[in-house]
Amino acid sequence: MSLPARLAVLPVLLVLALGLRGAPAFAQREPVLVPEVSQSLIEVRQGFTGARLLLYGAVIDPEAGRGGDYDIIVVLKGPTEAVRIREKERIAGMWMNAGSSDFRSAPAFFAVASSRPISQIVDERTAAIFELGTRFIQLSPSGEMEPEEQDRFARGLVELRRRQGLYQENPGGVRISEKVLYQARINLPSNVTTGRYTAETFAVSRGRVVASATARIEVVKAGLEGQVVTAAQRWSFFYGLGAIALSLGMGWMAGRMFARA
Repeated sequence: MSLPARLAVLPVLLVLALGLRGAPAFAQREPVLVPEVSQSLIEVRQGFTGARLLLYGAVIDPEAGRGGDYDIIVVLKGPTEAVRIREKERIAGMWMNAGSSDFRSAPAFFAVASSRPISQIVDERTAAIFELGTRFIQLSPSGEMEPEEQDRFARGLVELRRRQGLYQENPGGVRISEKVLYQARINLPSNVTTGRYTAETFAVSRGRVVASATARIEVVKAGLEGQVVTAAQRWSFFYGLGAIALSLGMGWMAGRMFARA
């Protein structure tokens, strides 16, 4: 569905929300989030320079007298991966590896956009439970190491990926209209990892998360690169033989050229 068509659906949702006000007492009384994304499939081709995602939706509140004063937080996370962070030190005039730490589940991409700074919306405990910020990413460190050392390596990982544009925070990056509709924009850099991404949206009222919803985004390789990746995954044995044959052929051709020279 195109973006204009998806935007056109929101007024219909609001009309349905009005009908909830007259529902029986046993009906759902908590707010409901209806999230959407501008692109549910992002194709990474040759020359890919990144993508700008629009995440939008509505907060449907069946409780007519609640007031509808909400903050919205959007968390976009990429696939998790195991990461080893190495620390370098200058020893005898040379930079050498001095220490390392392993993390089992570091997200390849992590971005948070909110209607206000997170510290003004929820307390630290709630932020840690829902991972509402780069400080609260659950990296799952492994190995035996002092907590202070693990924290230092974790901060180093976050800072490294922040400089790469892979970890982002944008307080004030969510716009709320009429206390019902919201929208946020998040930039995916050109060096994003392919895989399944999840966009989690949280509605917060008086410091409490009252509703949440998840949308999914697929980032895939397309074109020649996508075909190569697919071939490597489906026919790994023949792909390996082909790579070896290509390497031998290139080496043989290079040897013949140098021999003639």
